[in-house]
Amino acid sequence: MPFYHQLGKLPHKRHIQFRQPDGSLYHEQVMGTKGFSGIQSILYHVNPPTQVSGYRKIRDWIMTLEEEGANRHRHFFTFQHEEKGDCIDGRVYSLANEDCAISTVSASEPMDYFYRNADGDEVLFIHEGSGKLETIFGELSFQQGDYLVIPIGTTYRVVADTYPIRMLVIETTGEITIPRRYRNEYGQLAEHSPYCERDIRVPTQLVAYESKGSYEVRVKARNQLHGYTYDFHPLDVVGWDGYLHPWAFSIHDFEPITGSIHQPPPVHQTFAGPNFVICSFVPRMYDYHPEAIPAPYYHSNVESDEVLYYVRGNFMSRNGIQEGSITLHPSGIPHGPHPGKAEGSIGKTRTEELAVMIDTFRPLKVAKSALETEDIEYMLSWNRKS
Repeated sequence: MPFYHQLGKLPHKRHIQFRQPDGSLYHEQVMGTKGFSGIQSILYHVNPPTQVSGYRKIRDWIMTLEEEGANRHRHFFTFQHEEKGDCIDGRVYSLANEDCAISTVSASEPMDYFYRNADGDEVLFIHEGSGKLETIFGELSFQQGDYLVIPIGTTYRVVADTYPIRMLVIETTGEITIPRRYRNEYGQLAEHSPYCERDIRVPTQLVAYESKGSYEVRVKARNQLHGYTYDFHPLDVVGWDGYLHPWAFSIHDFEPITGSIHQPPPVHQTFAGPNFVICSFVPRMYDYHPEAIPAPYYHSNVESDEVLYYVRGNFMSRNGIQEGSITLHPSGIPHGPHPGKAEGSIGKTRTEELAVMIDTFRPLKVAKSALETEDIEYMLSWNRKS
């Protein structure tokens, strides 16, 4: 998140002596993006972060994709996937391209290790559940509706209050940012932005664990999962400051932008990623022109694939959609409201839908793991009225 924050104990300058109570030095770590030209933070560890007692390759991190057939609209019922695993190993992939991978997880057990994605940022959208995200930057509490934005290289663990916990996961090969048009020349969120800094939560409690033992950090890097063993607790940071850190934003704090006629999807944009955007559809007033048609018009995704993840409510332009549904409307073929939905929306004043949309600017491919929950008749669903 591009604004400065600090937590814990810090020396008064960078790169100077900073000593522990026993007289030894704290171990300074500069953690930044794009070499030394991107955003960064400086962390101070009790133990050297390089000091591992063991390492291993756990498995390849390769998604098996379907054999491509006819280009068509797709619909998957993700709630049909079984509850299994933890918040990392329990991920069931639906879609992916060179820039991002989209999965869902209904984790039934806690993580007994820590995790770090070294290939890109992650966004965890909490569909059901609450708890805390334990990270080297401190603890960040979460609840239903939260987006958790986790920068590349962040060591973390998801600790749920109860299980199962359900979430949508977006893994990237780059950086998640706030759209440039929402920010002024200084990086501050402007008055026309649908959210502001008050809505953003950062870690507020930093616990520097000094316990000894055997701890594992699993790292995703180069499409493989690796395990590193430490003789000390990996969350041993006593203080940090900088611009690189995890943060949370609730979809319920997104302020919808409305108009007298139907507004296009960019008004719902929440985040920007490498060659994709993330949007939030939230309860809002409908268009107020006396002849407005609140339902969206038919449209073609020119050079864009559109993914919708349905959270709750009655999504007014679709039939047959359930909580946890994922739809894919690929570029090359038009889509829009199901039969009767445009006429049926006239005169309505409000929608209670809640959904997350991901628009990618390179084609998405479908994972084989998604096929077992597919609505195979979805492409033909515009031929029927219910």
